[in-house]
Amino acid sequence: MKEVYDYLKRVGDYYLATVDAEGKPRVRPFGTIDLFEGKLYFQTGASKDVSKQMKDNPSIEICAFDKESGSWIRIAGKACVDDNRAARVHMLEEYPMLKTMYSPDDGNTEVFYITDATAVIASFTEEPKTIKF
Repeated sequence: MKEVYDYLKRVGDYYLATVDAEGKPRVRPFGTIDLFEGKLYFQTGASKDVSKQMKDNPSIEICAFDKESGSWIRIAGKACVDDNRAARVHMLEEYPMLKTMYSPDDGNTEVFYITDATAVIASFTEEPKTIKF
């Protein structure tokens, strides 16, 4: 999991795919990633469609490309909302620029962790590496 975290932290931006109520895929850019209490977390707002979609159907995929190495990562798993205030605080400490829009007790800040995950790091020049967590 640490290798997946390091990869996403290094590239900065990644794309998160969900499924909407009509079964259509929805993809959007994300930039938060955090390790907290042995889990890999990301953050969003409860008022956003992405939050509702993950609660209705927790199956997600994340994809990112590392220009420096020419590799990419794909992560498939389930998004689990965590109502732990400490997890929200930790995330906002890792991303202080979010504090202008979010706070741990605003009723909108949500953190999700990824479970039942399989990550694959691949490139055109090396064998893929699979990481399960």
